[in-house]
Amino acid sequence: MTERLVAVVPAWNEEGAIGRVVEEIRAFDPAAAIVVVDDASSDETAVVAAAHGATVLRLPFNVGIGGAVQTGFRYARDEGYDVAVRLDGDGQHDASELGKLLAPVHAGTADLVIGSRFVDPGGTYRPPLARRIGIRLFARLVSLLGGQRVTDTTSGFVALNRSGIELFAVEYPHDYPEVESTLVAVRSGLRLAQVQVDMRERQAGTSSITFVRSLYYIVKVMLALLIASLRRYPRLEAAGR
Repeated sequence: MTERLVAVVPAWNEEGAIGRVVEEIRAFDPAAAIVVVDDASSDETAVVAAAHGATVLRLPFNVGIGGAVQTGFRYARDEGYDVAVRLDGDGQHDASELGKLLAPVHAGTADLVIGSRFVDPGGTYRPPLARRIGIRLFARLVSLLGGQRVTDTTSGFVALNRSGIELFAVEYPHDYPEVESTLVAVRSGLRLAQVQVDMRERQAGTSSITFVRSLYYIVKVMLALLIASLRRYPRLEAAGR
């Protein structure tokens, strides 16, 4: 039986980059389904994505990155896909590296694979000091609370199998979700792997994360992680294994 792969691409006002993202995914795997979740963009993101052959899920109002990603995972679950990858719609994730993320899933050694910028200490990614401090702080906190070393909790470049799809279709944080979702995955019993990847600068558009939002992000995520560490999550068996 042929494995069914879907690429989930959340996008908000990414008309300048989304076409290239879709084409890069297709170049990696022409057979993969590509689903762009348009988070109520005010530009032509949905039109451009559809013109490049993607299936477009248009949300009637803006729900944020977490809600958009979960919409994509629910689509993957309901349509019966075996494996999903997630890439952002701004072009920062290089689809040619998807093979590295998918390898542990195909080998049956991981349920969730994170494309990390920090597995290799010699990696090329050099974020600004404030961001680097935040990334390291979150990574150490998630590692402590989850009982497993995690190097890059802010990466949205992931691959997951059916168990991961079913878990995240039900349990996925909606506001700046990458950090908290990693903890949810580990505490739910998903087998986590990390592979080194490079990431590009955003290809077009403007980031929604301003300096003020960055401060809010740090405080909110710290509180969310502490709350999440006290919650009980469905174990792996409930996620379809």
